[in-house]
Amino acid sequence: VPYTRGPEISRPFDDVIAEIAGLAAQGVKEVTLLGQNVNAWRGEIDGSAQDFAELLFYVNEIQAIERIRYTTSHPREFTQRLIDAHAELPALASHVHLPVQSGSDRVLAAMKRGYTSLEYRAIIRRLRKAKPEISISSDFIVGFPGESEADFEATLALARDLRFDGSYSFLYSPRPGTPAAELADPVPQAQKLERLQRLQAQLEAQARAVGEAMVGTVQQVLVEGPSKRNPAELAARTGNNRTVNFPGCGELVHGFTNLRITEARHHSLRGELLNAIR
Repeated sequence: VPYTRGPEISRPFDDVIAEIAGLAAQGVKEVTLLGQNVNAWRGEIDGSAQDFAELLFYVNEIQAIERIRYTTSHPREFTQRLIDAHAELPALASHVHLPVQSGSDRVLAAMKRGYTSLEYRAIIRRLRKAKPEISISSDFIVGFPGESEADFEATLALARDLRFDGSYSFLYSPRPGTPAAELADPVPQAQKLERLQRLQAQLEAQARAVGEAMVGTVQQVLVEGPSKRNPAELAARTGNNRTVNFPGCGELVHGFTNLRITEARHHSLRGELLNAIR
């Protein structure tokens, strides 16, 4: 994909801060910094070149913004300074979406991802050391041209070892104009589908375990609006990006509140209201 979308362009620092400050003035309490790849951002701040981590520190100073997220990051640009930001910035959500794509070094090299599975594991280890409760999600591509059973087993092992909390997994599909589209692909489609189902079953079980472990905990959530399943209830989002449905009044919408998690369901949580924060 990087070969087809063109060079990366970073929005100027002043533009980003002005937009967020404007949103804060309108009552927005949570912002998501969005980019592909967002942590490759570079800009000039006070006359000197700075990186994405420094931008987060400045966004954190906008007092009306109470929660900051970013997506999607790339392991190659995941600096120690960015890891430190998760320990130091109160507003930075305790969640990182960091696509790995494969647990096989051979496949990662063929994808031209620019890191090894060991380097990826080291990033996650340092993140969890800096912020022990941090939630990590990821992306996986199954069936990249020439992926062997050993390559796929390495992906299963990485996903199992790192205990991802909710990840996305896809079958490889060729994109015209990319180098991978010219690679030989001897793996039958039926075998790719079987591998994808195995990976998804493992990831689903891991995500379910995380949700069940949250039952009984108190979570600070941002109330987003009526629940999709039951408009008489409200839906909120936790710091680790889980949806919680709960009975509550409309005046809570767009504010933070505390919920006790009472039940873990297939793709959401149930909660009960403790007290409104703001």
